[in-house]
Amino acid sequence: MRGTGKRFVYILRSGENPEHYYVGTTGDVESRLDWHNHGPCGHTTRHRPWSTVVVIELPTERQAVRFEKDLKSASGRAFARRHFGPDQRPDG
Repeated sequence: MRGTGKRFVYILRSGENPEHYYVGTTGDVESRLDWHNHGPCGHTTRHRPWSTVVVIELPTERQAVRFEKDLKSASGRAFARRHFGPDQRPDG
């Protein structure tokens, strides 16, 4: 998931507290996840380890930043919880 020139919006779930999520954008999801799990500081250090819930590829950084902002709003958090929450299971 790198080198395409595209931007990714990602949602991470805390292994320490599965109710805690983090939303961000990047051009390299694997490196960013590694940074969240092993980086020296930042908002995500106290909720480690993190795992990827969903990655959404968007064609431009502008679209990715706009979608990230939407996911961080109250309605966006509700959307993410409803569609990507820990209690979501395949239909059937």
